[in-house]
Amino acid sequence: MENKYYESVIEILDYIDEGIQVIDEHGKIVYYNKAARVVDGIEGQTAIGRHFLEIYPSLSNETSTLIKSMETMKAIYNEQQDFINYKGDKITTMNSSFPIKHNNRIIGAIEVSKNITQMKEMSEKIADLQSELYKPRKEKRNIRHSEKYTLVDIIGQSKEMLKLKNLAFKASQSDSPVLIGGKTGTGKELFVQAIHYASRRKKKPFIAQNCAALPANLLESMLFGSVRGSFTGAENRPGLFEMADGGTLFLDEINSMPLELQAKLLRAIQNNNIRRVGATSTIDVNVRIIAAFNEDIEDILNSGKMRKDLFYRLNVITLIVPELKDRSSDIPLLVEYFIDKYNKEMNKYITGLSDEVMEIFMHYDWPGNVRELEHAIEGIASIYDIDLIREEHLPYQFRHIKDSEDYIRIEEIGSLKKTLEDTEKKMIELALKKTDNNITRSAEILDVPRQTLQYRIKKLKIINT
Repeated sequence: MENKYYESVIEILDYIDEGIQVIDEHGKIVYYNKAARVVDGIEGQTAIGRHFLEIYPSLSNETSTLIKSMETMKAIYNEQQDFINYKGDKITTMNSSFPIKHNNRIIGAIEVSKNITQMKEMSEKIADLQSELYKPRKEKRNIRHSEKYTLVDIIGQSKEMLKLKNLAFKASQSDSPVLIGGKTGTGKELFVQAIHYASRRKKKPFIAQNCAALPANLLESMLFGSVRGSFTGAENRPGLFEMADGGTLFLDEINSMPLELQAKLLRAIQNNNIRRVGATSTIDVNVRIIAAFNEDIEDILNSGKMRKDLFYRLNVITLIVPELKDRSSDIPLLVEYFIDKYNKEMNKYITGLSDEVMEIFMHYDWPGNVRELEHAIEGIASIYDIDLIREEHLPYQFRHIKDSEDYIRIEEIGSLKKTLEDTEKKMIELALKKTDNNITRSAEILDVPRQTLQYRIKKLKIINT
């Protein structure tokens, strides 16, 4: 029975994306799953029974995370490893390695690795292109500039957006760090770019990096650069801080940055210099940092996802971009803008929304915010040749809005007093139901004095069974 379970587990391991390898105490490979064989260019069970360094000639006892974990008897978590496989391909993996013990004796080690070769190559290509883009003008060739957004490009006339634009403009007139909060899709990067292009740094580089897009090791070398030989496969490369010198570096989703890297970022901001990975000397930089987060800041700090000293250093100017549902008066403007945009791009002739669709849009919660609205218009324009967007053209998530309890048509609006009383009555009934008709606990939930609740129950003729 045990062999049957063992064989089932071994078979399952061949279907996961991460590479798994196991070596014995002599360094010989005893298990090698399919993902590992693919990455390393090994066919079948060729590697079984052979020494690990025979299969990986570019590694050594010192550079192999698997052997190092076994020899030091310590676990290694998420360490980047570069090597050349049997076919001569340069591979980069992110490894976690663990010693295997039996009766207090090391009998081998196991490693779980994720192939990040393409991710690393892409990040290096982006870094090279950015470096080329921001060379002195006389060295530039035919490089296209990315689209630039200014405050004028940000659509919105609601009081929330007008106030935010004003604050953003004021922020652009200083060099202080800026923290921008807001849910995904609210348009945080638009404000970041608008601040940069309204500032005295507008003719200098604007560089953006998503902190959640790369593993810690890659992100560190991406930000601070590296020197040849600092780790296997490392080359002399400038980091984003150097490329953004004189300009602005935008760090998106900074709450996803590993804590140890946050400490290095804090030092760079405080000292105005950076040290490349593996270097012994520092490089002075003049960079304005704008950082964005997409969670509630109190939750981020309380959960320990962000160092408080880094937060306080960045939190000189704070802007919070509101959700679309909190500035619904801007929806007609945004609809008009996106219809015009996709009419031009797709050669369509959409004139607008039907009254029913506009009403649905005004009641929808928009969890994806402005980005979701844009994608909805884009999708409709892609599929339909129409002049007016009607209910039947809407994506699935909009189909049941009219059936929801909080959907109120304009013509259904009646007495405000009665509406408030009905809502209050419903809330009290729900609180009583939740507390099994306990007046004291219900009053605590509703945040009202017990006597007030008793009065309202009597006044609204609520049956308290």
